[in-house]
Amino acid sequence: MKKLFITCFILAFSFGAMAQGIKALSADQIIRYTSSKDTLYIINFWATWCVPCVGELPELDALKKRYEGMKVKVLMVSLDFKEDYPYRLSVFLKRKNVTPEVVWLSDTDPNVFIPKIDNSWQGSIPATVIVAPGKDFKQFIEGTITERQISRIVDKVISQ
Repeated sequence: MKKLFITCFILAFSFGAMAQGIKALSADQIIRYTSSKDTLYIINFWATWCVPCVGELPELDALKKRYEGMKVKVLMVSLDFKEDYPYRLSVFLKRKNVTPEVVWLSDTDPNVFIPKIDNSWQGSIPATVIVAPGKDFKQFIEGTITERQISRIVDKVISQ
């Protein structure tokens, strides 16, 4: 019985620590978080319930690996429902072994947060923004992406 209690305690603590690792950020906070002039950001808006979003997870993992050690950061912004944050989202990320950093968008009114991200965004996901604040570069892509498609853009921007 003591072993069972200790095991449950360890699992609960691990799960809690993992859940706490997913920051809740507003659109304004995400914009500030991705504003370092010496870094290029690949910001992907997605949700666990979005089939095309889940399908492109390996592409985002590949981008993270490709640019490891460089001033390129992959940030996944979850648009999951409030009742799914943080626990259901944490379980999903662990099960899928997602490696890029994930934050949860705390804004709930798309009429407010969508134009802050990009005026051309119609609201569908997945959606990806590539932004290099130091090079005054921003490109928005609504729909699924591939590692090859994004790396062509990123490689061109970082070589400038």
